[in-house]
Formats: sequence, structure tokens, C-alpha cells
Amino acid sequence: MIIVMRTGATRDQIDNVIDKVHSFGLRTHPIFGVQKTVIGIVGDNKTQVVEKMRGWPGIEDIIPILQPYKFAGREAHPENTVIELDGVRIGGDEVVVMAGPCAVESEEQLMTAARRVRAAGARILRGGAFKPRTSPYSFQGLGEDALKLLAAAREETGLLVVTEVTDPRNVELVCRYADILQVGARNMGNFVLLTEVGRSGHPAMLKRGPSSTVKDFLLAAEYVIIEGNRDVILCERGITTFETYTRNTLDISAVPVIKGLSHLPVIVDPSHATGRSYLVEPLSLAAIAAGADGIIVEVHPDPDAALCDGPQALTLDGFDSMMAKLKAIAPIVGRTL
Repeated sequence: MIIVMRTGATRDQIDNVIDKVHSFGLRTHPIFGVQKTVIGIVGDNKTQVVEKMRGWPGIEDIIPILQPYKFAGREAHPENTVIELDGVRIGGDEVVVMAGPCAVESEEQLMTAARRVRAAGARILRGGAFKPRTSPYSFQGLGEDALKLLAAAREETGLLVVTEVTDPRNVELVCRYADILQVGARNMGNFVLLTEVGRSGHPAMLKRGPSSTVKDFLLAAEYVIIEGNRDVILCERGITTFETYTRNTLDISAVPVIKGLSHLPVIVDPSHATGRSYLVEPLSLAAIAAGADGIIVEVHPDPDAALCDGPQALTLDGFDSMMAKLKAIAPIVGRTL
């Protein structure tokens, strides 16, 4: 349920409404828009809100939310969410490119990649510190040492940092170093982790699970938002289908579908979707044409020597070439890069 406040409602009127809702034992999530304030309500027995508060000063309407995702959907928040981080606006007019190696392997590898992707126009550096792998014998990441290297790369290049958090116990640690917490596809249904990420208040990027529906995806985002963290980015990275040629099947239709259902920014990960580097560029172009707010791609100075996911990583020159094409297509769909 949401309470829509009238245009021009005073802060005292808004606070009075919130206090009254709390007196019923319900939780509130106020959303302060450009024109109006909307107050989301969570809890049981919300009927008393309608019975006792309709017509209160400042209230325009009280509306039940029909979709199961109460705060990720557009019913409660019709305006697009734009996440602003040190001059980078995710969900605005700019197409935001996140790029870097799948995993941080060494200072030289990371700094080489960071300098080149920054020069080509990327705004955010990606790099894994904790790497959940199918095999327990595969490279699992450098942990906090990798986080320190990512922070050093940010200091030199000015790039923001996004990296994956895999364990609820590590959320606070990763927050010390990263600008954006990534919740990977394997953890989309890890509700304990999602709750901790929500409580952290740190911007988060949530990847779609390979077997999840759009509804599942938005409900996972709800776990983060309901804890008070509204800075959530949704990442489409491919789903499991009968096709085996690519690692997953990139659901490009999910971009306009989700943007119609949700106010949250949507980006696309063509690297994990396909597992093949030569498909990254055409699918990145397709993602921007479909309305994505950005892309996240893997870039490695020497993909053949990468400790994980080398076959899907772009070379440094390949990333430069792709960025030139993205800069050409973005204005066609009314975006900048």
C-alpha cells in the first residue's frame, strides 16, 4: 500500500502521516519525488490506514499495490531512480560502462586494465576479490588483498569500484573498499546476504539468477530495498535455456520489460551471458539500443593467461574498439557516453 501526498504537502504533514502509520505497528518507506512524496507501507492489517487516514491533511490518495514487488515497481515509484556516485549518474542520460578483469590477479594486471579502460571512457572498474567457482579447486580470488588493490586503482584513475560480496559476514569489509556491492547470480536467492546488503546502505548491483523469472529478480531486489537501501542496480546477465552454444542466453527483452515494470537502473553483462569474447561487442551494442543504462564487461591485458573466464574477456584493444562503436550508437537512442 502507498500513501500519495498532495503536491506541496508540508514536511510536518508528511511526518504526521508517518507517525500515525507507525502507531498502527506498520513500517514506512517515504520516497521524496520531484513533484510528490509517496509513503510506502509494509506490515499486516493495513486496512486501518484506509479506514482512519483517508482525508488527512496533505494526503491525496491511499492506493493498494497490486504487484508483489512493492518498492522495486513503478506503482510506488513512477519516476526513474538515478544513482549518483561522485559525478557518475547511473540510470540517467549517460550510458555507464563498468569494465575490468573478472578477478584481481596482481597489481600489474589490475592497474594495466584500469588505466586503459579509463582512457577509453569507462566510469567504473570491476574486479573480483572473492570468486565463487563451480570447482572448489579453482582460483577463488585474493580476498582483502584484492580489495586493497582495487582501492589503489581507484585512487590513481578516479574510477569507482564495483566488486562482488559473497558472504554476509564480509559485507562490512567490502564496503570499506568498494563503491558498489555486487551480488552475483549465484547469490540472487541468498536472502540473508540480500538483507545484509540492504542494511549496509551501500549502493548495490544485483545480478539475475540463471533460472529466475523477472518477477523473481524484482522480488530479490525487494529484499535490499525493504531494508532502506534504494540504490539498487539490476543486471541482466543471461538465463538458462536449451541452447548450449553460449554459456547462457542473454535475455535482451528483459531490458525494456524490467524498465517498464521497475524504476531501478538496468545494465547488461554480455561477458557472463555468452562466455565468448567475440559476442561481447554486438550484444553490448544491442543492450544500449534496447535501452540499458549501462554495461559491465570483462577486460584483461592477456585473456589467454587469465586465472578465470579468459575466453569471455576482451583484450585492451578490443575494448577500445567496442567503446568507439558504443559512443556512436548512444546518441541514436538519446543517450551520451
